[in-house]
Amino acid sequence: MLEFRREGIYCAQGNFYIDPWLPVDYAIITHAHADHARIGMKQYLCHELTAPILKLRLGQDIKVQTLDYNQAIEINSVKVSLHPAGHLIGSAQVRLEFQGKVTVVSGDYKIQDDGVSTPFEPVRCHEFISESTFGLPIYNWLPVDEINQNLGEWVANNKRNGNNSIIIGYALGKAQRIMRALEGFDDLYVHYAISRINAAFTESGISLPSYKTIDFNDRPKDMKGEIIIVPPSLFGSNILKNIPNAQTAICSGWMQVRGARRWRSADAGFAISDHADWPGLLTAVRETAAEKVYVTHGFKAEFSRYLNEIGVEAEEITTAFGSEEETDEQLIKE
Repeated sequence: MLEFRREGIYCAQGNFYIDPWLPVDYAIITHAHADHARIGMKQYLCHELTAPILKLRLGQDIKVQTLDYNQAIEINSVKVSLHPAGHLIGSAQVRLEFQGKVTVVSGDYKIQDDGVSTPFEPVRCHEFISESTFGLPIYNWLPVDEINQNLGEWVANNKRNGNNSIIIGYALGKAQRIMRALEGFDDLYVHYAISRINAAFTESGISLPSYKTIDFNDRPKDMKGEIIIVPPSLFGSNILKNIPNAQTAICSGWMQVRGARRWRSADAGFAISDHADWPGLLTAVRETAAEKVYVTHGFKAEFSRYLNEIGVEAEEITTAFGSEEETDEQLIKE
């Protein structure tokens, strides 16, 4: 049902693309990270909670149609519906059905319920298009409650020692998860790029922990024992260096590997990820009961090879997915 074209993943029967990376007439968007949602499409279709973020990033005048989860429409005789991906608020898997054949494009996803996003729901299909960002056995996340507790204990220890806690996480998705993990602690200060995302979500009825937007031109030198959440783009910047008595933590799945924290010169690292770990990827594939899996990005050679070894037909495909950093960069510059 799908073709992998220069513009992106194409459904010929429906005459639309899913997360295309070049301008097309009709794009179905799984979520609003910059590697999956790009400017220049004549029309967008996405989950209703993704639309405000698309407009924030791409412009208020873009043409956007929205669906709720499990709501189906027909596009040129192809039945299309969106299903929770668990990646971040509003993220969706795209289910396509045509003449009895079902294909699911998962976008980015995670199996763990982070308490913020609508939890992942497996969708049975004949073909499954999967990421493999962390498609190696070494990536095996701790339970959400345990990793949240570890982060909270680190923050509490910093406060006892009079240190500010600077926490690095993507403005869209990761920051909201960090906020929820630290809900109930003292005031949460966030960079204005995060504040803009938060405002778009709260306007759509999403409840988030209370926070304050930090003014880096005013407050940092007076802060003591505070929690400050910022995007990765600020890591190592003079802005953060001006905050006194600061301890810095990176929240990323890459922190599962101890050497990654040393490489980034952070004081702490927490393997908090919005992507599926190795067991999660395998669980998703198994629960779809897919006859064939297409692997889009990440450790796709390793993951597809393993699937073939265990009897699941899998194939690597080349895409432009895999870097979410552009989203934060754009929000900071605007």
